[in-house]
Amino acid sequence: MIKSDLIKNRLLVIGSNGMLGQRLVEYFSKDQKIELKCASAENESFIPGVDYTQLDIRQKNNVREIILDFFPDFVINAAAFTNVDKSESERETAWKINVTGVENIALYSWTIDAHLIHISTDYIFDGKNGPYSESDKPNPIGYYGRTKLAGENSIRTSGVRFTILRTNILYGPVRFGRPDFVKWVIDSLRSNKEIRIVTDQIGNPTFIDDIVASINKIIESKKEGIYNIAGKETLSRYDFTIRIAKYFGLDEKLIMPILTDELRQPAPRPLKSGLLTLKAETEIGFKPRPIESAFALIKKELDI
Repeated sequence: MIKSDLIKNRLLVIGSNGMLGQRLVEYFSKDQKIELKCASAENESFIPGVDYTQLDIRQKNNVREIILDFFPDFVINAAAFTNVDKSESERETAWKINVTGVENIALYSWTIDAHLIHISTDYIFDGKNGPYSESDKPNPIGYYGRTKLAGENSIRTSGVRFTILRTNILYGPVRFGRPDFVKWVIDSLRSNKEIRIVTDQIGNPTFIDDIVASINKIIESKKEGIYNIAGKETLSRYDFTIRIAKYFGLDEKLIMPILTDELRQPAPRPLKSGLLTLKAETEIGFKPRPIESAFALIKKELDI
């Protein structure tokens, strides 16, 4: 008889080359109880030595092939078109990735009775009266938020077993691809560059390792539903940037406070946003770490 501690969960991570995806791969590739499969849009995996397949989630046949071939117990969808401004001008691309792609993943996850864990965003809200709970009514003000809400709705009506995790302002030690916000601030200030940061966008920055830990708890508990996974503290982008500068001993005078309107961005932003995490704390034991604790881990890991 096979002992229960030898039974593995088969886990498919879609979007494995993204900021969160890389961290998921690093974490679950070390877990002896997980059989891991990675997939992303790029030709090769950013992280070497993993089982990887290139995947365009817009192509229904490609999604069907990878899911039916690997037959995962859990599918994590961390893939998305996340460029908020380009979503306004490249609407077809944004819709095909954030909605059609999600529909494809939900369909074939449902076909094999896999549990789908999907990453969503606070941009489904209008930012007039945040922070928001899971039960607050969505009202996206930009096309990116509309596509992410439509993606959520396609999952909810698909019949698949699902957990949707809403989050905001992700940061953490990313080794490949573009730097996260914290690393960008550090690099800019160390290069003596002036940076303009908005004072009127409010949220609770989320450390990516906290999302990974929550996903692990969901896999262990098989909890379904919608959960907010976000940081401990709600503050403006400007105040967050000042905290980065203070912790890493950088020149705060290079940080210029501005208002969102001054940036003249194509897409509107939800201003008073952020997410309440009481439900996740109560039901799955979510414990967001303090900002400075996250900075300490980034400093140690990236040696900065």
